[in-house]
Order: sequence, then C-alpha cells, then structure tokens
Amino acid sequence: MSRDTARKVLETEAEAIRELIPRLDESFDRAVETLLGCAGRVVTTGMGKSGIIAQKISATLASTGSPSVFLHPAEAIHGDLGRIVKGDVLLAVSNSGDTEEILALVPWVKRLGSPVVALTGSARSPLAQAADVHLDVSIREEACPLGLAPTASTPAALAMGHAL
Repeated sequence: MSRDTARKVLETEAEAIRELIPRLDESFDRAVETLLGCAGRVVTTGMGKSGIIAQKISATLASTGSPSVFLHPAEAIHGDLGRIVKGDVLLAVSNSGDTEEILALVPWVKRLGSPVVALTGSARSPLAQAADVHLDVSIREEACPLGLAPTASTPAALAMGHAL
C-alpha cells in the first residue's frame, strides 16, 4: 500500500509540473525580461509553504548570478518595507493569490515604480490581477492523500521559479 501511495504522489507532482509546459507563453517571456532588466535585486516573498518556495527561488537566482533576497511579507508590513527599494523587482509566490500580507506589499512596490511578478494558482486572484506579470502555476489536485498539504502546488511553483 505505501508504494502505491508513493507512486500516486510522485505521479501527481510530476503531472503538475508537466502541465506548466504549455503555459510558457508571452507572460513567461515578460517575466524573464523583467527579471533580466532588474537594476536592483529580485526580492522574493511568500507566506507559509509558498514562502519556503520563494526562499529557494531566491537562492537559485543568487546561485546563477542574479542578486536576490527573500523578504518575509509579515515582517515587511511590520517595519521592513525599506528592504525593497527602487530598482528592485518583487517576485511573489502565493497559491491562493489572496494572501493579505503579500497584497499589502503591492501598493508599496508600485509606488516605488518597481514591477511585481506573481506566481499564483489563480489567474483571477487579487495578486494576479495586481501584478505586472502573472504566471499561472495552478494544479488540478494536490498529491497529499488527505488533500491538506501543498504537495503538488509547491513543486509546480518551484519548477516555474527554476524555469525563470
């Protein structure tokens, strides 16, 4: 039974990533151009498990020569907004696209004239609508047999971050 469950988890996660391939369109090109044109740093952000994915994307960007830092959105709205400066790009990861702490960052970043790139599981979400560039990382189902843990959405977001 456990190997059957493991196979199902791996197949679900792999399928979630495979389904991203046809979504590589003009929005992806714009996201790449935005990141390449960044005069400052790519500031990644996300809450909870999406925050862990944003931290990993930041680390990958830094490994490939793109200055990057992770900013926890709750800390940002409680005194650390000054860590985002003109010339930076905000790369926000949120499966729901409705995370209050991230949404509170967007007006600040926009006032700086800095672009927002969002990876969300919902193109109709407030974050997707507010972003300058939105990348759809939605999934059909989570791999968790209980449907509780973000076990396909997080690998999908991470894979898109790696693709960037």
